[in-house]
Amino acid sequence: MKIGLVCPYDYSFPGGVAIHVSYLARYFLSMGHQVKVIAPCSQNGVSYFGEDVISAGRPFPALSNGTLARISLSPWLPTQVKKFFREEKFDIVHIHEPFCPLLSLSSLLESNSINVGTFHAHLGKARIYRLWQPILGRWLTKLQGKIAVSRAAKECVSRYFPGDYQIIPNGVDLDSFSPQVPPLEEFADGKVNILSVSRFEKRKGLCYLLNAYGKVKRHVPDARLIIVAPKTRASFKYKEITGRNKLNDVIFASSVSSSELPRYYSSADIFCSPAIGGESFGIVLLEAMASGKPVVASNIEGYNDVLNHGEEGLLVPPKDEEALAQALLSLAEDKSLRQQMGAKGRIKAEEYSWENIAQKVMGYYATLLNNSDKFR
Repeated sequence: MKIGLVCPYDYSFPGGVAIHVSYLARYFLSMGHQVKVIAPCSQNGVSYFGEDVISAGRPFPALSNGTLARISLSPWLPTQVKKFFREEKFDIVHIHEPFCPLLSLSSLLESNSINVGTFHAHLGKARIYRLWQPILGRWLTKLQGKIAVSRAAKECVSRYFPGDYQIIPNGVDLDSFSPQVPPLEEFADGKVNILSVSRFEKRKGLCYLLNAYGKVKRHVPDARLIIVAPKTRASFKYKEITGRNKLNDVIFASSVSSSELPRYYSSADIFCSPAIGGESFGIVLLEAMASGKPVVASNIEGYNDVLNHGEEGLLVPPKDEEALAQALLSLAEDKSLRQQMGAKGRIKAEEYSWENIAQKVMGYYATLLNNSDKFR
């Protein structure tokens, strides 16, 4: 089978969608299929697993869902995409975020193959869907297959564009994120390490975590908070909160490579994600669970599909600093409970191996191809 995987975001930057596409490419290739990834690339020659990557323009930052998305906005892109698809003649064109300008939208309009779309985002009020519903609704008919990565993502898109959506979630690399990964030596000193992997954005809720950590620190003096997040201008706000509240043992790690990240998870005793909303899927929760770590997270859409309260971790109301502090404290003071939840988390994460996810997507492709006469 010849498969085109379209990623609208900078493939040189390992964000959630790019990682998702790269692992699908990896396992499709291992199954013996022909695969090409089409994506904007800020760097030449990028490839994660030896997959063939076709650069589709230079990406530019654009604000989307409270974060900066790096997408291609070249006016010549639709013409290039049309020529590319005419030459390649894919059996399947799998478009991630089909309504994302400009690459995904162009691919949706120009591809005459069996088209599959995966919807990753949970857009809250989804103003874009609402405003462009009449036009996008007509274009949706170009998708013969529709996937959502979670119940939250499905509910978001189907509210405006009803249809038959298959839920096939994100996956996790069980070899990279594993209890066998050695921890970082500087954090292996007996302190109780609370880890958060995030971005300095309001919806990630880090201000609530910092305030909750202050309460935990008073009861567990040897606690430490490690925040892994890319450095931005907003990061100074959170460091200011740390200083103003005189919080000790708070580490801001801003230059962590994807290869080094699993060691941060292995160094943690507890993983915490206090996001307040807008999460379609808890990838960071899954990485922590795969690493055998108990999780404390907000009880929001996207997270409560991945984590069972009282099993792999604890879910608390968003923005509730007191409940967040109590959940962290209950785990910080109970090593046995941490170990039990961490072990259950690893078992749960094994369901989300990228190999399993790729097999589910491939099975969906096969179903669509077997019914291809219905789409002609």
